[in-house]
Amino acid sequence: MIENLNAKQALIVLNGLPSLGPVSRRRLLDAFDNDPTKVLSADVKTLQQVQGIGPQIAKGAASWADNFDLAKEEQRMIDHGVDFVCSDEDDYPPLLKEIYDPPAGIYFKGPARPKLKTVGIIGTRHCTLYGQAVAKRLGSDLARLGFCVVSGMARGIDTAAHQGALEANGETVAVLGCGVDIIYPPENLDLYRQITESGAVISELPFGTPPTRNTFPMRNRVISGISQAIVVVESAASGGSMITARFAGEHGRHLLAVPGRIDQEASQGCHQLIRDGAVLMTSIDDLLEELSYAGNQAELDLSPGAKAVSLPENWEKGLSSDEKTILHTLIEGDTLMPDKIAESTKLPISGVAATLLMLELKKRVVKHADGRFEARFSM
Repeated sequence: MIENLNAKQALIVLNGLPSLGPVSRRRLLDAFDNDPTKVLSADVKTLQQVQGIGPQIAKGAASWADNFDLAKEEQRMIDHGVDFVCSDEDDYPPLLKEIYDPPAGIYFKGPARPKLKTVGIIGTRHCTLYGQAVAKRLGSDLARLGFCVVSGMARGIDTAAHQGALEANGETVAVLGCGVDIIYPPENLDLYRQITESGAVISELPFGTPPTRNTFPMRNRVISGISQAIVVVESAASGGSMITARFAGEHGRHLLAVPGRIDQEASQGCHQLIRDGAVLMTSIDDLLEELSYAGNQAELDLSPGAKAVSLPENWEKGLSSDEKTILHTLIEGDTLMPDKIAESTKLPISGVAATLLMLELKKRVVKHADGRFEARFSM
Protein backbone atom coordinates (compact mmCIF):
# COMPACT_ATOMS: atom_id res chain seq x y z
CA MET A 1 0.00 0.00 0.00
CA ILE A 2 2.90 2.35 0.65
CA GLU A 3 3.72 2.49 -3.05
CA ASN A 4 0.35 4.17 -3.63
CA LEU A 5 1.03 7.01 -1.20
CA ASN A 6 2.44 10.34 -2.25
CA ALA A 7 4.67 12.38 0.04
CA LYS A 8 1.82 14.48 1.41
CA GLN A 9 -0.29 11.45 2.28
CA ALA A 10 2.69 9.81 3.95
CA LEU A 11 3.26 12.96 6.00
CA ILE A 12 -0.40 12.98 7.09
CA VAL A 13 0.12 9.42 8.31
CA LEU A 14 3.34 10.27 10.17
CA ASN A 15 1.64 13.29 11.70
CA GLY A 16 -1.28 11.17 12.86
CA LEU A 17 0.53 8.20 14.39
CA PRO A 18 -0.09 8.32 18.15
CA SER A 19 3.34 6.88 18.95
CA LEU A 20 5.19 9.67 17.12
CA GLY A 21 5.90 13.08 18.63
CA PRO A 22 7.38 16.09 16.81
CA VAL A 23 10.97 15.30 17.81
CA SER A 24 10.93 11.60 16.92
CA ARG A 25 9.14 12.39 13.66
CA ARG A 26 11.84 14.90 12.79
CA ARG A 27 14.56 12.36 13.56
CA LEU A 28 12.99 9.80 11.27
CA LEU A 29 12.56 12.26 8.42
CA ASP A 30 16.14 13.48 8.78
CA ALA A 31 17.36 9.88 8.67
CA PHE A 32 15.42 9.11 5.48
CA ASP A 33 16.29 12.11 3.32
CA ASN A 34 13.19 14.00 4.49
CA ASP A 35 11.07 11.53 2.53
CA PRO A 36 8.04 10.35 4.54
CA THR A 37 7.33 7.52 2.10
CA LYS A 38 10.75 6.03 2.89
CA VAL A 39 10.00 6.20 6.60
CA LEU A 40 6.73 4.31 6.18
CA SER A 41 8.29 1.67 3.93
CA ALA A 42 11.12 0.87 6.36
CA ASP A 43 10.96 -2.19 8.62
CA VAL A 44 11.17 -2.19 12.41
CA LYS A 45 14.87 -3.08 12.50
CA THR A 46 15.82 -0.28 10.13
CA LEU A 47 13.74 2.26 12.00
CA GLN A 48 15.31 1.32 15.32
CA GLN A 49 18.74 2.13 13.95
CA VAL A 50 17.76 5.80 14.02
CA GLN A 51 19.00 7.48 17.19
CA GLY A 52 16.22 8.03 19.70
CA ILE A 53 13.78 5.65 18.03
CA GLY A 54 12.75 2.83 20.35
CA PRO A 55 10.78 -0.38 19.69
CA GLN A 56 7.35 1.14 20.30
CA ILE A 57 7.87 4.01 17.89
CA ALA A 58 9.43 1.72 15.29
CA LYS A 59 6.58 -0.79 15.47
CA GLY A 60 3.99 1.97 15.25
CA ALA A 61 5.56 3.39 12.10
CA ALA A 62 6.22 0.02 10.45
CA SER A 63 2.63 -1.11 11.01
CA TRP A 64 1.12 2.33 10.36
CA ALA A 65 -1.89 0.96 8.48
CA ASP A 66 -3.05 -0.70 11.70
CA ASN A 67 -2.69 2.52 13.66
CA PHE A 68 -4.02 5.22 11.35
CA ASP A 69 -6.90 5.26 8.86
CA LEU A 70 -5.66 7.51 6.06
CA ALA A 71 -8.78 7.13 3.91
CA LYS A 72 -11.00 8.19 6.80
CA GLU A 73 -8.77 11.17 7.56
CA GLU A 74 -8.83 12.34 3.94
CA GLN A 75 -12.62 12.02 3.79
CA ARG A 76 -12.93 14.06 6.96
CA MET A 77 -10.77 16.76 5.40
CA ILE A 78 -13.11 16.90 2.42
CA ASP A 79 -16.25 16.91 4.58
CA HIS A 80 -14.99 19.71 6.83
CA GLY A 81 -13.30 21.80 4.13
CA VAL A 82 -9.88 21.40 5.72
CA ASP A 83 -6.43 21.57 4.11
CA PHE A 84 -3.31 19.85 5.41
CA VAL A 85 -0.31 22.09 4.72
CA CYS A 86 3.08 20.36 4.84
CA SER A 87 6.15 22.04 6.25
CA ASP A 88 7.76 22.28 2.80
CA GLU A 89 4.79 24.05 1.21
CA ASP A 90 4.54 27.81 0.66
CA ASP A 91 1.41 28.16 2.80
CA TYR A 92 3.14 26.74 5.87
CA PRO A 93 3.71 29.53 8.42
CA PRO A 94 7.29 30.69 7.77
CA LEU A 95 8.05 31.57 11.39
CA LEU A 96 6.95 28.12 12.53
CA LYS A 97 9.70 26.55 10.43
CA GLU A 98 12.28 28.29 12.61
CA ILE A 99 11.51 26.44 15.85
CA TYR A 100 13.30 23.33 17.05
CA ASP A 101 10.37 20.94 16.66
CA PRO A 102 7.95 22.32 14.03
CA PRO A 103 4.88 20.24 13.19
CA ALA A 104 5.23 18.12 10.08
CA GLY A 105 2.07 19.75 8.83
CA ILE A 106 -0.84 21.89 9.93
CA TYR A 107 -4.56 21.37 9.42
CA PHE A 108 -6.18 24.62 8.23
CA LYS A 109 -9.91 25.37 8.27
CA GLY A 110 -10.44 28.81 6.81
CA PRO A 111 -8.76 30.98 4.16
CA ALA A 112 -6.05 32.69 6.23
CA ARG A 113 -2.42 31.59 6.07
CA PRO A 114 -0.40 33.51 8.69
CA LYS A 115 2.89 34.86 7.39
CA LEU A 116 5.28 37.28 9.10
CA LYS A 117 3.10 40.06 10.54
CA THR A 118 1.61 38.05 13.39
CA VAL A 119 1.13 38.74 17.10
CA GLY A 120 -0.04 36.24 19.70
CA ILE A 121 -2.36 37.55 22.42
CA ILE A 122 -2.75 35.16 25.32
CA GLY A 123 -3.92 35.02 28.90
CA THR A 124 -5.98 33.35 31.55
CA ARG A 125 -9.40 31.81 31.07
CA HIS A 126 -10.45 33.44 34.35
CA CYS A 127 -9.70 37.00 33.36
CA THR A 128 -10.85 40.22 34.95
CA LEU A 129 -13.02 42.64 33.04
CA TYR A 130 -10.01 44.92 32.73
CA GLY A 131 -8.05 42.09 31.12
CA GLN A 132 -10.90 41.26 28.80
CA ALA A 133 -11.18 44.90 27.72
CA VAL A 134 -7.44 45.19 27.08
CA ALA A 135 -7.31 41.96 25.06
CA LYS A 136 -10.27 42.96 22.93
CA ARG A 137 -8.97 46.45 22.21
CA LEU A 138 -5.48 45.17 21.53
CA GLY A 139 -6.84 42.57 19.10
CA SER A 140 -8.88 45.25 17.36
CA ASP A 141 -6.05 47.77 17.09
CA LEU A 142 -3.54 45.22 15.84
CA ALA A 143 -6.00 43.98 13.23
CA ARG A 144 -6.53 47.53 11.99
CA LEU A 145 -2.76 47.86 11.61
CA GLY A 146 -2.71 44.78 9.40
CA PHE A 147 -1.46 42.24 11.93
CA CYS A 148 -2.83 38.73 12.10
CA VAL A 149 -4.01 38.18 15.69
CA VAL A 150 -3.13 34.71 16.96
CA SER A 151 -4.63 33.09 20.03
CA GLY A 152 -6.00 29.78 21.31
CA MET A 153 -9.82 30.27 21.25
CA ALA A 154 -9.99 29.48 24.97
CA ARG A 155 -12.36 31.24 27.32
CA GLY A 156 -11.39 34.65 28.64
CA ILE A 157 -8.45 36.53 27.14
CA ASP A 158 -8.19 34.38 23.99
CA THR A 159 -11.85 34.83 23.12
CA ALA A 160 -11.66 38.59 23.70
CA ALA A 161 -8.59 38.92 21.44
CA HIS A 162 -10.28 37.02 18.61
CA GLN A 163 -13.46 39.08 19.00
CA GLY A 164 -11.52 42.33 18.85
CA ALA A 165 -9.83 41.33 15.60
CA LEU A 166 -13.11 40.19 14.06
CA GLU A 167 -14.92 43.39 15.02
CA ALA A 168 -12.17 45.33 13.24
CA ASN A 169 -12.70 43.16 10.14
CA GLY A 170 -9.17 41.87 10.57
CA GLU A 171 -7.52 38.49 10.32
CA THR A 172 -7.31 36.18 13.30
CA VAL A 173 -6.05 32.62 13.66
CA ALA A 174 -7.08 30.23 16.43
CA VAL A 175 -4.64 27.47 17.32
CA LEU A 176 -6.44 24.52 18.90
CA GLY A 177 -5.28 21.93 21.39
CA CYS A 178 -7.53 19.38 19.69
CA GLY A 179 -8.54 18.38 16.18
CA VAL A 180 -9.95 21.16 13.99
CA ASP A 181 -13.26 19.31 13.93
CA ILE A 182 -13.70 19.72 17.69
CA ILE A 183 -15.07 23.02 18.96
CA TYR A 184 -13.58 23.66 22.38
CA PRO A 185 -14.92 25.19 24.47
CA PRO A 186 -18.31 24.30 22.92
CA GLU A 187 -19.83 27.69 23.78
CA ASN A 188 -17.43 29.23 21.24
CA LEU A 189 -19.27 27.67 18.30
CA ASP A 190 -20.26 31.06 16.86
CA LEU A 191 -16.73 32.38 17.34
CA TYR A 192 -15.33 29.28 15.61
CA ARG A 193 -17.61 29.90 12.63
CA GLN A 194 -16.69 33.58 12.41
CA ILE A 195 -12.98 32.84 12.55
CA THR A 196 -13.17 30.22 9.80
CA GLU A 197 -15.00 32.64 7.49
CA SER A 198 -12.19 35.19 7.27
CA GLY A 199 -9.31 33.76 9.31
CA ALA A 200 -8.43 30.20 10.16
CA VAL A 201 -8.73 27.58 12.85
CA ILE A 202 -5.59 25.45 12.83
CA SER A 203 -4.10 22.45 14.59
CA GLU A 204 -1.29 19.97 14.14
CA LEU A 205 -3.49 17.25 15.67
CA PRO A 206 -5.51 14.77 13.58
CA PHE A 207 -9.28 14.80 13.36
CA GLY A 208 -11.07 13.59 16.46
CA THR A 209 -8.17 14.33 18.84
CA PRO A 210 -9.72 15.55 22.11
CA PRO A 211 -8.22 18.35 24.20
CA THR A 212 -6.08 17.01 27.04
CA ARG A 213 -3.49 18.32 29.48
CA ASN A 214 -0.81 17.09 27.04
CA THR A 215 -2.20 18.71 23.90
CA PHE A 216 -2.42 22.26 25.26
CA PRO A 217 1.37 22.68 25.65
CA MET A 218 1.67 21.49 22.04
CA ARG A 219 -0.85 24.16 21.07
CA ASN A 220 1.04 26.80 23.05
CA ARG A 221 4.26 25.95 21.22
CA VAL A 222 2.53 26.57 17.88
CA ILE A 223 1.04 29.88 19.06
CA SER A 224 4.54 31.05 19.91
CA GLY A 225 6.04 29.50 16.80
CA ILE A 226 3.85 31.33 14.29
CA SER A 227 4.01 34.70 16.08
CA GLN A 228 6.51 37.55 15.85
CA ALA A 229 5.62 38.58 19.36
CA ILE A 230 3.64 37.23 22.30
CA VAL A 231 1.62 39.55 24.52
CA VAL A 232 0.53 38.14 27.88
CA VAL A 233 -2.47 40.18 29.01
CA GLU A 234 -3.25 38.39 32.27
CA SER A 235 -1.89 35.20 33.80
CA ALA A 236 -1.49 33.64 37.20
CA ALA A 237 2.09 32.79 38.13
CA SER A 238 1.42 29.13 37.35
CA GLY A 239 -0.97 29.69 34.44
CA GLY A 240 -0.80 27.97 31.07
CA SER A 241 0.15 31.27 29.45
CA MET A 242 3.47 31.04 31.26
CA ILE A 243 4.20 27.92 29.20
CA THR A 244 3.62 29.91 26.01
CA ALA A 245 5.85 32.67 27.38
CA ARG A 246 8.60 30.13 28.01
CA PHE A 247 8.26 28.88 24.44
CA ALA A 248 8.49 32.48 23.23
CA GLY A 249 11.82 32.79 25.01
CA GLU A 250 13.07 29.54 23.51
CA HIS A 251 11.89 30.57 20.04
CA GLY A 252 13.50 34.00 20.22
CA ARG A 253 10.17 35.82 20.02
CA HIS A 254 9.47 39.27 21.42
CA LEU A 255 7.72 38.86 24.77
CA LEU A 256 5.55 41.58 26.29
CA ALA A 257 3.32 41.62 29.36
CA VAL A 258 0.53 43.93 30.44
CA PRO A 259 0.78 45.08 34.07
CA GLY A 260 -2.11 44.87 36.50
CA ARG A 261 -2.76 45.43 40.18
CA ILE A 262 -0.05 44.11 42.48
CA ASP A 263 -2.62 42.25 44.58
CA GLN A 264 -4.40 40.69 41.63
CA GLU A 265 -3.78 36.98 41.09
CA ALA A 266 -4.59 37.25 37.39
CA SER A 267 -1.61 39.59 36.92
CA GLN A 268 1.00 37.81 39.03
CA GLY A 269 2.36 35.95 36.02
CA CYS A 270 2.65 39.17 34.01
CA HIS A 271 4.52 40.87 36.83
CA GLN A 272 6.87 37.91 37.08
CA LEU A 273 7.56 38.06 33.34
CA ILE A 274 8.24 41.80 33.50
CA ARG A 275 10.60 41.27 36.43
CA ASP A 276 12.40 38.59 34.40
CA GLY A 277 12.87 40.81 31.35
CA ALA A 278 9.63 40.87 29.35
CA VAL A 279 8.78 44.25 27.84
CA LEU A 280 6.32 46.24 29.95
CA MET A 281 3.37 46.98 27.69
CA THR A 282 1.31 50.05 28.51
CA SER A 283 0.38 51.07 24.97
CA ILE A 284 0.44 49.59 21.51
CA ASP A 285 3.45 51.79 20.76
CA ASP A 286 5.47 49.58 23.11
CA LEU A 287 4.77 46.64 20.82
CA LEU A 288 5.35 48.58 17.61
CA GLU A 289 8.65 49.89 18.95
CA GLU A 290 9.69 46.39 19.99
CA LEU A 291 8.93 45.16 16.48
CA SER A 292 10.66 48.22 14.96
CA TYR A 293 7.47 49.51 13.35
CA ALA A 294 6.71 53.23 13.27
CA GLY A 295 5.48 54.50 16.62
CA ASN A 296 2.44 56.53 17.58
CA GLN A 297 0.03 54.46 15.52
CA ALA A 298 -3.45 53.73 16.87
CA GLU A 299 -2.62 54.87 20.40
CA LEU A 300 -4.03 52.37 22.88
CA ASP A 301 -4.20 53.19 26.57
CA LEU A 302 -3.75 50.04 28.64
CA SER A 303 -3.58 51.70 32.04
CA PRO A 304 -5.96 50.44 34.77
CA GLY A 305 -7.98 53.58 34.14
CA ALA A 306 -8.94 52.36 30.67
CA LYS A 307 -12.53 51.37 31.33
CA ALA A 308 -14.00 50.43 27.97
CA VAL A 309 -15.55 47.08 28.80
CA SER A 310 -17.76 44.99 26.53
CA LEU A 311 -19.94 42.52 28.38
CA PRO A 312 -21.44 39.36 26.86
CA GLU A 313 -25.16 39.35 26.25
CA ASN A 314 -25.76 36.69 28.93
CA TRP A 315 -23.76 38.48 31.63
CA GLU A 316 -26.87 39.18 33.75
CA LYS A 317 -28.59 35.85 33.16
CA GLY A 318 -29.77 34.21 36.37
CA LEU A 319 -28.98 37.21 38.57
CA SER A 320 -31.25 38.99 41.00
CA SER A 321 -31.79 42.73 40.88
CA ASP A 322 -29.35 43.36 43.75
CA GLU A 323 -26.75 41.05 42.18
CA LYS A 324 -26.97 43.01 38.92
CA THR A 325 -26.64 46.30 40.77
CA ILE A 326 -23.53 45.19 42.63
CA LEU A 327 -21.93 43.68 39.53
CA HIS A 328 -22.45 46.87 37.55
CA THR A 329 -20.60 48.68 40.32
CA LEU A 330 -17.65 46.34 39.85
CA ILE A 331 -17.65 45.70 36.09
CA GLU A 332 -15.04 48.35 35.35
CA GLY A 333 -12.41 46.31 37.15
CA ASP A 334 -12.40 48.17 40.47
CA THR A 335 -11.90 46.24 43.68
CA LEU A 336 -14.09 47.49 46.51
CA MET A 337 -14.80 46.75 50.15
CA PRO A 338 -18.40 45.80 51.00
CA ASP A 339 -18.99 49.13 52.75
CA LYS A 340 -17.91 51.03 49.62
CA ILE A 341 -20.22 48.86 47.52
CA ALA A 342 -23.07 49.63 49.91
CA GLU A 343 -22.27 53.32 49.73
CA SER A 344 -22.19 53.30 45.94
CA THR A 345 -25.30 51.16 45.43
CA LYS A 346 -27.34 52.58 48.34
CA LEU A 347 -28.03 49.01 49.46
CA PRO A 348 -27.91 48.03 53.15
CA ILE A 349 -24.55 46.58 54.20
CA SER A 350 -26.19 43.38 55.45
CA GLY A 351 -27.83 42.86 52.08
CA VAL A 352 -24.58 43.61 50.25
CA ALA A 353 -22.71 40.98 52.28
CA ALA A 354 -25.34 38.32 51.55
CA THR A 355 -25.46 39.23 47.86
CA LEU A 356 -21.67 39.12 47.54
CA LEU A 357 -21.70 35.62 49.03
CA MET A 358 -24.20 34.49 46.39
CA LEU A 359 -22.12 36.09 43.64
CA GLU A 360 -19.05 34.26 44.95
CA LEU A 361 -20.94 30.97 44.78
CA LYS A 362 -21.95 31.80 41.21
CA LYS A 363 -18.31 32.62 40.42
CA ARG A 364 -19.23 36.15 39.34
CA VAL A 365 -16.97 37.87 41.88
CA VAL A 366 -13.72 37.02 43.63
CA LYS A 367 -12.82 38.03 47.18
CA HIS A 368 -9.28 39.24 47.82
CA ALA A 369 -7.34 38.48 50.97
CA ASP A 370 -7.90 41.99 52.30
CA GLY A 371 -11.68 41.65 52.00
CA ARG A 372 -12.14 43.62 48.78
CA PHE A 373 -14.24 42.22 45.93
CA GLU A 374 -13.69 42.26 42.20
CA ALA A 375 -15.94 41.26 39.31
CA ARG A 376 -14.73 38.13 37.61
CA PHE A 377 -15.25 37.54 33.93
CA SER A 378 -14.80 34.10 32.39
CA MET A 379 -15.96 33.45 28.84
